[in-house]
Amino acid sequence: MSKPIPAKRADFPHVLAITTRWSDNDVYGHVNNVVYYSYFDTVVNEYLLRTGVLDFEGGATIGLVVETQCNYFAPVVFPQRIEAGLRVAKLGTTSVRYEVAIFGEGDEEASAQGHFVHVYVDRVTRRPVPLPDALAAALAPLAPLANG
Repeated sequence: MSKPIPAKRADFPHVLAITTRWSDNDVYGHVNNVVYYSYFDTVVNEYLLRTGVLDFEGGATIGLVVETQCNYFAPVVFPQRIEAGLRVAKLGTTSVRYEVAIFGEGDEEASAQGHFVHVYVDRVTRRPVPLPDALAAALAPLAPLANG
């Protein structure tokens, strides 16, 4: 399996600025690999909250992460500011594959990139449910080439 080529900023319709924290660094002097997943979670949930389709307290439908992956190309170090790019690669019947890239502030090439898949489920039963219409509509601008 070959390593992917770093993504370009222009490939991501939504970008969120994130400030790294002292605690993000590890003993090797760069942001620890697991912290990138928190950046992924942050950009996705910020977008869902901002577009009004995530009600984490009382919504009938919730997204559960069932798959995640990340490739690293260049280190990020506190106190560097970063930008997380977000796009949707696939809109399924009950799931969404989000793709995220982490860029150093102003960089055009990703320092890291990956994906995670949300399966949308009923809050109570935890059984998969079709994507709500409002969610699919909110994700459409991030998924110009995605299909179910």
